[in-house]
Amino acid sequence: MSVEAMIETASSADWLGLHGTRVLVAGAGGIGGACALAYAAAGAVVAVVDRDPQALESIGEKLATAGARHKLIQADLTEHDTGARVTAQVIEHLGGIDVLLHAVGINDRRPILDFTEDEWDRILRVNLSSVFGLAQSVGRHMVERGYGRILALSSVSGILAHHSHGPYAASKGGINQLLRVMAREWASAGVTVNALAPGYIETPLTAGELAKPGKRQNLESLVPAGRLGTPDEVTGPALFLSSPRAAFITGHVLYIDGGRTLV
Repeated sequence: MSVEAMIETASSADWLGLHGTRVLVAGAGGIGGACALAYAAAGAVVAVVDRDPQALESIGEKLATAGARHKLIQADLTEHDTGARVTAQVIEHLGGIDVLLHAVGINDRRPILDFTEDEWDRILRVNLSSVFGLAQSVGRHMVERGYGRILALSSVSGILAHHSHGPYAASKGGINQLLRVMAREWASAGVTVNALAPGYIETPLTAGELAKPGKRQNLESLVPAGRLGTPDEVTGPALFLSSPRAAFITGHVLYIDGGRTLV
């Protein structure tokens, strides 16, 4: 669905109740960028943080074209205390944070025996530690307010033992359990915490792998739906779990995978 079509749908009936919601999205490209546009189309005010200035510029242009009120923040969430600084900036600019979506991640497809400890640390720092730093600071704000929705991108790799995905799979399994504990601790404060676990999605993160001879066909053969997913197919679940309608759903890992985890 195009941005224009989403805006038309949202304007006809805000059935999710996201109009005016203050959303922080970590990750300007791929799934994060698609979700930022979907939040804007639903009437939300969106702040986007990324360390890549070009990715921020691109999503900023798209949000501006959609007429969305937004804020762009360039920051490296792997650095200590950056999550707290970004949270404070967004609260100052938007007046608060109702929804956090963490969609930052990297992968390095090599066998476990090929990794150095520094390479392992880098992937865990980007994929998992940045979730802790940002979600902890945003969660503190939400717990104090008595309301909030926190989402982070996991993956089917958090449950499936894909070859050459060791650090990535460990980080996604770690996200699942980290969010479950956050959900348990913050549920009584009205804060829900859930993971979105996409399957094989066509994003900049997977483009290089999909370009390899026969790779696309091989992955499609593993998906009961018979095809790969798109970033836009993650936006609907993200918006629903970010909405007041999902108030009694917390600690859940939602697989968006065309049935991949069924086989």
